[in-house]
Amino acid sequence: MTPAIEIAKKHKIDFEVHEYHHDTNSESYGLEAAQKLGVPTEQVFKTLVVSLDNQALVVGVVPVSSMLSMKLIAKAAGAKKAHMAEALVVERSSGYVLGGVSPLGQKKPLPTVIDISAQQHQRIYISAGKRGVDISLSPADLQRLLKATFADICAQR
Repeated sequence: MTPAIEIAKKHKIDFEVHEYHHDTNSESYGLEAAQKLGVPTEQVFKTLVVSLDNQALVVGVVPVSSMLSMKLIAKAAGAKKAHMAEALVVERSSGYVLGGVSPLGQKKPLPTVIDISAQQHQRIYISAGKRGVDISLSPADLQRLLKATFADICAQR
């Protein structure tokens, strides 16, 4: 049981846990999840933590098939610039290890922006907070649990 799963249970949302054998040699945790779960890459979302020009941290949730646009997430967060947060900062802030960072159940809840493409799906897959474990849920439930916003934050479509 991870903090992400506990939050989903506590709020009694409709979700499913999906486990798969994680290959430590995998180069992309998100693409590995999509392949092993048999789900289109556009439906599996990765959690990325960025640092804004004012040093604040923000979470971006984007499809594993896409890249996060630093310009667009900065704009969505009301900042001028953004860059990827350092791994140690992400792990300390979230309480999760890289490759298993979930937007749910983070040690320090952060403002979160979910890419608008999530709204095209009835269910999306996100990390459950552990490598090899994802949860599927509706984008609306994820947005509500995180008090997140939807915005176009992908580099290219």
